[in-house]
Amino acid sequence: MSRVSVESQQAPKAVGPYSQACRGSGGRTLYLSGQIPLDPRTGELVAGPPAAQAERCLENLKAVLAAAGLDFSHVLRCTIYMTDLSHFGAVNEVYGRYFQKPFPARATVQVAALPKGAQVEIDAIAEL
Repeated sequence: MSRVSVESQQAPKAVGPYSQACRGSGGRTLYLSGQIPLDPRTGELVAGPPAAQAERCLENLKAVLAAAGLDFSHVLRCTIYMTDLSHFGAVNEVYGRYFQKPFPARATVQVAALPKGAQVEIDAIAEL
């Protein structure tokens, strides 16, 4: 099986050897790499509280989903990585504006650090 890459110019370029998203050829499942709050125009980290960073992460995911012809209604699962879970409520409020019932499955995990000093990273799995 070969992989098919999905890329969007409206989301930041990968900061390492990975695709913004990929699926197997003929596959219906799209695996979206974690998005940190990088501004796609500048490549710079969005400053501000975790809620603002979560919004940028979700906008980046939205752009990659759109490049595959999808939207958040196709998302089956997300993982939110945060460096400080005391901001869970604020991040959750932002997250909730992007999804409707039935909500995707989700895990939220506190981590010691994220790339480029981000406070939030979000990845997703979607069904084509």
